Amino acid sequence: MTQPFLIDSHCHLDFPDFTADLPQVMARAQAAGIGGMLTISTKISTFDAVQHLAQTHDHIWCSVGVHPHEADAEGQSATPERLCDLAMQSGVVAFGECGLDFHYQHSTPQAQEASFRNHCQAARQADLPVIIHSREADSQTAAVLRSESAKGPLTGVLHCFSGGQELAQTAVELGFYISLSGIITFKNSVPLREIITTIPLERILLETDAPYLAPVPHRGRRNEPAFVADTAHYVAALFDVPLDALAAQTTANFFRLFKKAQSEKTKNSHPFNCE
Repeated sequence: MTQPFLIDSHCHLDFPDFTADLPQVMARAQAAGIGGMLTISTKISTFDAVQHLAQTHDHIWCSVGVHPHEADAEGQSATPERLCDLAMQSGVVAFGECGLDFHYQHSTPQAQEASFRNHCQAARQADLPVIIHSREADSQTAAVLRSESAKGPLTGVLHCFSGGQELAQTAVELGFYISLSGIITFKNSVPLREIITTIPLERILLETDAPYLAPVPHRGRRNEPAFVADTAHYVAALFDVPLDALAAQTTANFFRLFKKAQSEKTKNSHPFNCE
């Protein structure tokens, strides 16, 4: 039986956690049916390493952006113009991750919001999606999304979603996607599961956020792209759909959102038809 084709829509393969065994990590992902990975930029200063992964692997794409934790240090330098220039390089299919994180507040709220809005402006200018990190900032994130969407066409994804119903509904109404990580499998995530089942499957993506947030039954271990298969099994059961159907839908959703990912690689290189 052929394994379902899955996409890990958010991971951090450039992080030191993968330095010692990245080839083995990639092999395990392939064996688990993970046919594509989007590795995410968190700092402009480390973008070259992120892009190198996309340039040297057929089924890895990347983003360019500044994580909200880094907004004080790098947010001002990540102007819309610079972000757009970097996004022209091969393998880059999105901006981010950017957004608001008021849990740790490693950067000031003002710097985080300014950087967030710069990424949204770049996304409109380049016609690429924006990858959004939001933690303990639901109302503020929703306000920025409404404000920025009013300025022109804008789309993207709320990655590693753990927010409330209002933010989820606002995102969907504005044409954004919701990405589910291993958090959805955690025992204490009952409220999150109740929210997620109100979201159309046509707006759902899957991710690991590796090396963080390994799903059950790997919780407590380093996360890696192969484990998105475990999250997929869980989400398929949550929505009461066959795993093949869940895989096909979330993969189609990925390519609908990250349109440049399709054109970056030849269609013949993909082991499935993603039209």
